[in-house]
Amino acid sequence: MYFAISYVNTVFRFSQGNNHNMQTIVEPKESQKAFNKNENIHLDVNMPGKLTVSIGEYSDKGRKEINQDFHGSYYPNDPLLTSKGITLAIADGINNSYISQVASETSVASFLDDYYCTAKTWAVKRSAELVLNATNSWLHAQSQKTQGNSDNDKDYVCTFSTLILKSTTAHILHIGDTRIYRLRGDKLEQLTTDHCLRVSDEISYLNRGLGIYSILDIDYQSTPIKVGDIFFMTTDGVYEHVSDEFIADTIKEHNEDLDLAAELLVEQAYQVGSTDSLTAQLVKIEGLPKKST
Repeated sequence: MYFAISYVNTVFRFSQGNNHNMQTIVEPKESQKAFNKNENIHLDVNMPGKLTVSIGEYSDKGRKEINQDFHGSYYPNDPLLTSKGITLAIADGINNSYISQVASETSVASFLDDYYCTAKTWAVKRSAELVLNATNSWLHAQSQKTQGNSDNDKDYVCTFSTLILKSTTAHILHIGDTRIYRLRGDKLEQLTTDHCLRVSDEISYLNRGLGIYSILDIDYQSTPIKVGDIFFMTTDGVYEHVSDEFIADTIKEHNEDLDLAAELLVEQAYQVGSTDSLTAQLVKIEGLPKKST
């Protein structure tokens, strides 16, 4: 499933499923450019004094029957652009639950909706944590309803990572083992920490995630952004099968077509044997607000 809705300079995109069979629904306003799966979101790049980005995304169910990953992005126009920023989110449902895709879709869709409904005077961290705690409570409650039944594989649990770009700062909130990287120049740096217990090269278990516990422990960090920075968000179906060198080289070579870069990263992971769902998101900082004097 994939849909994209465009309202003037506001772009809201969700994706889940095999993009080889992607269908895009676009409802553009008059004179608004419609986006397809091979076209970066690249808005207002010639307008000085504003935060502007390009976004590329690709997801595939891979060798699974369904895609347990879900991702989305929201690129609003002002006043939300200034008060709340641009948001990307990614989630990965746990493998041992056949309904975990509900958790990943719910977490991303609700976050991209509810975050923008919080008070504009609230800090990013406060707004985001409030929404995530509410989502965690709902997911945990759904899982608790199935406890004691024969359906022990009906857990509403997923990883979750979000990148919120506001003014000249990147805010990161993270639970689980989805990852966020930053490519600055030639240096690729992993910004998040995996919350998992690795038993062997093949087996690992999440020790933190949405829906596991009633109390949520969220990693938060903020970091300044620079023009040219590219952030890469992905699930373990991709990063466990491609090298950091391949990631950096692919992004640098295709930094003007981020949808293509995302697709190539997913395809490479699939070709070398990934058995998981695969998702890649990329966002490039094209312009920053002018600093007040």
